[in-house]
Amino acid sequence: MVAFSAFVVGALFSQTWAMPAVSQNAAVGSAATPTVASTSLPVAAAQLDQLAELAYKTTTDNVAGDSDLEKRSGCTLGNLRIRRDWRIFSAKQKKSYISSVVCLQKLPSLTPPEVAPGARSRYDDFVATHINQTLGIHYTGTFLAWHRYFIWNFEQALRNECGYTGDYPYWNWAADAHDLESSEVFDGSDTSMSGNGAATNTTGDIQLSLGTYPVIQLPTGTGGGCVTSGPFKDYKVNLGPVALMLPGGKTSSAANPLAYNPRCLSRDLTTAIVQAYANYTSVVDLILSNDDIWNFEMNMQGVPGSGSIGVHGGGHYSMGGDPARDVYVSPGDPAFWHHHGMIDRTWWIWQNLDLEKRQNAISGTGTFLNMPESANTTLDTVVDIGYAGGEPITMRDLMSTTSGPFCYVYL
Repeated sequence: MVAFSAFVVGALFSQTWAMPAVSQNAAVGSAATPTVASTSLPVAAAQLDQLAELAYKTTTDNVAGDSDLEKRSGCTLGNLRIRRDWRIFSAKQKKSYISSVVCLQKLPSLTPPEVAPGARSRYDDFVATHINQTLGIHYTGTFLAWHRYFIWNFEQALRNECGYTGDYPYWNWAADAHDLESSEVFDGSDTSMSGNGAATNTTGDIQLSLGTYPVIQLPTGTGGGCVTSGPFKDYKVNLGPVALMLPGGKTSSAANPLAYNPRCLSRDLTTAIVQAYANYTSVVDLILSNDDIWNFEMNMQGVPGSGSIGVHGGGHYSMGGDPARDVYVSPGDPAFWHHHGMIDRTWWIWQNLDLEKRQNAISGTGTFLNMPESANTTLDTVVDIGYAGGEPITMRDLMSTTSGPFCYVYL
């Protein structure tokens, strides 16, 4: 369990850091791919589509051409699941997904009370796991693979425990960079993940600091209070806060973030953050400008001192509110799963531009920015997501979306 007395708000943004050894490098994609992200957003959007198409073709060609894959993992073209942009889902498909998430929020928790006394639902099992492991799964060697396994197990819970039969969704941040409140993920309709929070009178920016580096100022949005519309307007967040960033440079944390603390889901949708950190040029540049896995995963999360929070931070902080501004408790927002679907999709695209060098590329250690110092992550490192589900598994089985327990591709 996290030692909360030592790691509250400042735990994520108040220490120096050291770069761990890089175990593998990756090369730039083939000459057929774009080589530089366009500063024109429409052109960059087309570039991202092209890169995704190349990744899709590479994945499906490999599945079709690997005669031993079915024996190793059971994955074939016939059972390859497709993950899709939420905007492509029909209203019926969206409602089916939403119903399964609501179902999970009503099922009893599997987490023992001594581990998370506040966990009241099967959904809370995932939140509790993320709280307990946050400092070992961000700015670490397992960041990408851990979250890949985490959201896959969430998908399995939806299917096996709540009867969901549809596709897994992702939120294409850049498609909503013009107006987050009109996004099909956040428009407040009965086919959304609920909308903005009620308007509040809070003032001041969100302030993120890391050691002696300059503070990153993030604007607030037009909400801030409890969500008032959509399927999750009555949903209660039961755990946290741990390190909730508030307007005006304030923070909030509970004495025991794993205790029962029911409160509304609040949001403060902030289009400006998506525009700054997760637009089409940002996403394409992340994929094309980072040849090795260390640079890729660090820029995705925001390199300390760079002034950027990356597409990962851009997605989280643009949702705003409680719990999206709390890294630990962030899965408590039902849109978390869409956001991390896009994180995984971006990594999948990057991997498939040079599978030989990137498929098993790992860099990082087992602790947040290598504090305290810890061993380098390897393919033999074990990932365990606790009571959220799934068996402990090695990193080598999490590196491909069509091997190990996985059999999916993105469109």
